[in-house]
Amino acid sequence: MKGIVIKSTGSWYSVRLANGKQIEARIKGKFRLKGIRTTNPIAVGDNVILKEEEDGTAVINEIEKRKNYIIRKSINLSKKSHILAANVDQAILIVTISQPKTYTAFIDRFLVTAEAYHIPTVIVFNKIDIYSDEEKKELAFLKYNYEKIGYQCIEVSAIEKTNVDELIEVMKNKVSMISGHSGVGKTTLLNTVEPNLNLKTSAISEIHKSGKHTTTFAEMFELSFGGFIIDTPGIKAFGLINFDKAELSHYFLEMRERLKECHFNNCLHINEPKCAIKEALEKGEIIEFRYQNYIGMYNDDEEENYRGLGY
Repeated sequence: MKGIVIKSTGSWYSVRLANGKQIEARIKGKFRLKGIRTTNPIAVGDNVILKEEEDGTAVINEIEKRKNYIIRKSINLSKKSHILAANVDQAILIVTISQPKTYTAFIDRFLVTAEAYHIPTVIVFNKIDIYSDEEKKELAFLKYNYEKIGYQCIEVSAIEKTNVDELIEVMKNKVSMISGHSGVGKTTLLNTVEPNLNLKTSAISEIHKSGKHTTTFAEMFELSFGGFIIDTPGIKAFGLINFDKAELSHYFLEMRERLKECHFNNCLHINEPKCAIKEALEKGEIIEFRYQNYIGMYNDDEEENYRGLGY
């Protein structure tokens, strides 16, 4: 029988069958022997083939070919990577200007990874009801520049339900993965979009101004207005993996459209002469913080960029 993985706890998987029935399943050992260097060989969103056991559970025998997936460097050093979700139509990245602050290094690493795996991303600026005038200016600056690049941006307040209808329209009839730092209001926002979910929320840490984890494992939920949402645990850092540095600029939308204008085909846009990217940077056509984040990723600056520091 076939089903879709809707929750992963590491050793057991909740699978939704075609008839709507939910069954708990484990995996055959062979998945861990195929050289899959991930902490989770099966991810939420995977379509699987499984066989029911006599005790009412099931064994997953096969993963069907994935349309796509999104991956990040795992904090578990014994493995290479962690798959956040599979077979998604879009990613929704929740960003906050403060409480906690989402730095552009984190945003851009997420966007670059999503681009590499052919997943469009919508940036949602949450908590617009709490920002100071200075923070509102920062939000406007980021929104303007990311929209200029080509990303859809939505300003919302989960508490005051501002622009929630616009977010619902974006999510309708699609499989969306929602992500962001702990504390950016993912769970509250999901409860506002779909009150029937009644997901558990937690307060911001006053000491560190960062979020407390409320989502422990990735989980997929059906939406009453059509579509599905995959809720993922809050991410402190977003490490890149399996990236060819020579191709990194291809995943920056504003750079990709200018690559053919560079004098050298193998231009890395750092010290090369007649570089269209550097020329666009000097003209203000490419924003400085995006270019600096590119350099940070190219240099694989773990301390600054992997942890989401910088502007």
